[in-house]
Amino acid sequence: MTAAGTTHRVELAITGMTCASCANRVERKLNKLDGVTASVNYATEKASVEFPAGTAVADLVSAVEAAGYGASPERPAEEPPAGLGDRLAVAALLGAPVIALGMVPAWQFPGWQWVSLALATTVVWVCGWPFHRAAAVNARHGASTMDTLVSMGVAVSYLWSLYALVFGDAGELGMRHGFSFVPRPATTGDVYLEVAVGVTVFLLLGRWLEARSKRRAGAALRAMLELGAKDVAVLRDGVEARVPVAALAVGDRFVVRPGERIATDGVVVEGASAVDRSVVTGESVPEEVGPGDRVVGGTVNAGGRLVVAAERVGADTQLARMARLVEQAQSGKAAVQRLADRVSAVFVPVVLGIAVVTLVGWLLAGRPLEFAVTAAVAVLVIACPCALGLATPTALLVGTGRGAQLGILVKGPEVLESTRRVDTVVLDKTGTVTTGRLELVAVLPVPGVPRERLLALAGAAERGSEHPIAAAVVRSAEAEVPALPAVSGFANRAGLGVTAVVDGHEVTVGRPDDLRSDPLVDQERHKGRTVVAVAVDGEPIGLLSVTDSVKPTSAEAVRRLRELGLRPVLLTGDHRVVAEAVAAEVGVTEVVAGVLPAEKVAVVRRLQAEGRVVAMVGDGVNDAPALAAADLGLAMGTGADVAIEAGDLTLVRGDLRVAADAIRLSRRTLRTVRGNLFWAFAYNVMGLPLAALGLLNPMLAGAAMAFSSVFVVTNSLRLRGFRPVSG
Repeated sequence: MTAAGTTHRVELAITGMTCASCANRVERKLNKLDGVTASVNYATEKASVEFPAGTAVADLVSAVEAAGYGASPERPAEEPPAGLGDRLAVAALLGAPVIALGMVPAWQFPGWQWVSLALATTVVWVCGWPFHRAAAVNARHGASTMDTLVSMGVAVSYLWSLYALVFGDAGELGMRHGFSFVPRPATTGDVYLEVAVGVTVFLLLGRWLEARSKRRAGAALRAMLELGAKDVAVLRDGVEARVPVAALAVGDRFVVRPGERIATDGVVVEGASAVDRSVVTGESVPEEVGPGDRVVGGTVNAGGRLVVAAERVGADTQLARMARLVEQAQSGKAAVQRLADRVSAVFVPVVLGIAVVTLVGWLLAGRPLEFAVTAAVAVLVIACPCALGLATPTALLVGTGRGAQLGILVKGPEVLESTRRVDTVVLDKTGTVTTGRLELVAVLPVPGVPRERLLALAGAAERGSEHPIAAAVVRSAEAEVPALPAVSGFANRAGLGVTAVVDGHEVTVGRPDDLRSDPLVDQERHKGRTVVAVAVDGEPIGLLSVTDSVKPTSAEAVRRLRELGLRPVLLTGDHRVVAEAVAAEVGVTEVVAGVLPAEKVAVVRRLQAEGRVVAMVGDGVNDAPALAAADLGLAMGTGADVAIEAGDLTLVRGDLRVAADAIRLSRRTLRTVRGNLFWAFAYNVMGLPLAALGLLNPMLAGAAMAFSSVFVVTNSLRLRGFRPVSG
């Protein structure tokens, strides 16, 4: 049973939308339902809906259908709308003679206008039927969209021409007229069939190109979803049996041969090989793996035979989570998109008003009805808000898809705004700037305490901790001590160390500052090492010295972050002497050391109180609160799940240079969004007055409107060429 108050989430594929106004209508209808929060994306043709337990998915579908559109909780078709290409081909074939005859008087043979009427009838009412049908559906629901403008413009041009042919002088054999780039002072001896046909052809072409471009824009996500293996060789009782990947369970052992994709996330239990992880991290250099190493589903075994124990299956795998993050990012809306939505929601009614004013204004000015109608038609045709509706979602679709290919996952579109404002980047030391794999380099027992006993007690106590220092101590202890003693009463003191009862004694492993320590501590710290003290029943028995090497790419990453205008700060719970040695190696001058995990949030808050806009880069469980508190959280994908959940951006690869790439990509995506919106607004701001003043032929208006949508999508596709500097 579902508890009361539980919120569910579903993605609905929406069919029948033809412009941003349609998306706004669907969104408003869904949001009118009690407890429902919906966001409709015109580019992806999906609605992301959160709804309470008392609401059924069928209720959501019914609300969409009541608005005149279709909906289903399935993935939308990836191909252009059925028959669109055929309609375009027929319209172009039949429409070309109509346009040519209408524009070139020398080709106008006796009776040409009646041939044009026959051809135009098919183009306007058969090929252009989707526009008229959608306009009629919207009218029944008391709404107006882009299709309303297109249908009215085309229908008026066609019907006027029909009137002139049947009741005017245009039907006389031998009639000729020329073509003008501006509406001509027409009479009933003129026809506008080339306008009706031209607008239909250009808009069908624009919609077809738009559909193809949107498909290309979503190619990265589709490729990610298709990466997984379809079946797998599972080992059962020592015998291989091929089963569908869906049948894998946690703990199953499966075989991966050279060239095969790894079926799911797991740990290598047998064999050694090189694994190509480029599909997940964007890194082209294969990674060597052997027993004990973790591997990710969807990556490719480039070398020897591996036997892997499954750790995560289905929706829990890293690849599935990556795809989910990308889809969520693409279904959201940035602040700039919400502005465009508000504009497009009122745009069509305003344009209809402008068209009426244009018609009446020219009639009052004494111009012929034909001229006034033509100017009004040009207003209707050029003012389609499609470009506004596509400006943000297509850029976001391409940008987040490209990021996924490079191992950069954007959690939501609002993140783009944050990257523009950030001026300070706080870098967690362990696992972010350094490798995070500490090694025990010195065991320093007090006189009279055997080295093996010191290691055994410390290793036993640290086995319950997930801290990198604990892992280093345990690895060395297990390698040198035959069997570690049993432990009871384990307690983890965040940022301070651990205590445990070992062989009936209370063993403490933690900061030397909190225990009586040896003068060797300062000496070890000046070597850039981290020192922990070990005490039994409150009496120190020795020191352990561990070291963590700086990643070879960290210094370059810091330099690139500075080039982006960011001020780096090194944050660590380590001693200041150790922290400053690392900071000097990578080129950071501002260091905050000796910070407990709970205090990391306070450091972020302090920097924000100083007026800085803070980005935080971290990978550990103790970094999660600070990642959430920062204006922009960048989680290393090699770290803890809780850190990844808290971050705004996830860097799948453990390379700090990717942080610079992520910020560059986010900023470039935001610039593309703003550029798209500028040109979409500018197009209408310039085009509408020209049309209203009678300076624009409706056929050219149709071509310009179709071009504006294609331009916006094509401009967004340029993001596919983004090149990282980290690879």
